[in-house]
Amino acid sequence: MKMRLAALLLPLALTGCGLHPLYAGGTHGPVSQKLAQIEVGEIGGQAGWMMRGALVDRLGANGHDTPRYKLVVDLSDQITGLGIRTDNTVTRERRALRARFRLVTNDAQGTTLLDASAGSDAGIDVVSSDYATVAAEQTALENLVQDVADQIVTRVAVFARNSKGH
Repeated sequence: MKMRLAALLLPLALTGCGLHPLYAGGTHGPVSQKLAQIEVGEIGGQAGWMMRGALVDRLGANGHDTPRYKLVVDLSDQITGLGIRTDNTVTRERRALRARFRLVTNDAQGTTLLDASAGSDAGIDVVSSDYATVAAEQTALENLVQDVADQIVTRVAVFARNSKGH
């Protein structure tokens, strides 16, 4: 009985703590509407191509003729050997994907509204098969792109929710 009462009272307690759904109103809510007005700039390289696609998917652009905002992303993708044997062969790698991103107005001034960074790392076992190692590096990149894209969109969404004038 006490568990049921606690479960019923929990939503009431959360409403008083100041937490509010970020995407209230779904695709018609204010945050989703602002995100749909963001154009993602070109990002060079394979990681950039993947990142741009992930961001476009998450932002849900409505095909606005002239987007109000532009997201400019600079990526750094590095693979570093960590585990090194006595014969100088690498047994473990770390792939690090870092993004510096800026949300700017899509007008002549190009005013920077948000300037931030995001990043993630993945560990990769280096095995005797070169093919398996390359496949693991590619899978790591795909996962890192998804993680960093989520971080970027979350930061932009929080900014969109908190910004009044833009």
